[in-house]
Amino acid sequence: MLVEARHATAEDLPGLIGLYRGLEEEMVALHPMWPLADGLPEPIEDSLGTLVDDDEVLVVLGLIDDYPLGFMTGTIENLLPQADGARLGVIRMVWVDHEARQVGLGEVMRDLVLSALRDQGISRFDAHVLPGHRLAKNFFESGGFSARSIVMHHDDDR
Repeated sequence: MLVEARHATAEDLPGLIGLYRGLEEEMVALHPMWPLADGLPEPIEDSLGTLVDDDEVLVVLGLIDDYPLGFMTGTIENLLPQADGARLGVIRMVWVDHEARQVGLGEVMRDLVLSALRDQGISRFDAHVLPGHRLAKNFFESGGFSARSIVMHHDDDR
């Protein structure tokens, strides 16, 4: 079994759309605000296409035996002015198909994203994880991440 990751291209969009929909389904089950605040704008096809074409965004595809079963996105954000120009690498989305978990696909994608960001001079990283998503939290902690912020939310309509 060959587990690998590579940068996504426009040709990967049909598979990426399906992977994104899997992520969306899992995240909505954890918190209904996810597609409204943390997901991508609809139509997803256009948003993913824009991300793949954007030189400032990393979109990584995880493959097992050349079949796409996961994806991850990474960007670079500026810290506040008092950080003297320091920047932050941010993983906003990660998803691995349920059948492909526990075989190292997420780790291979994470390593590729972190390496690509390090190549751009980044040494500080954030990863966005929903509260209650224990598997994602454990995944990032196993890679040396620790929580530094929690976003609290209240909805008067609920």
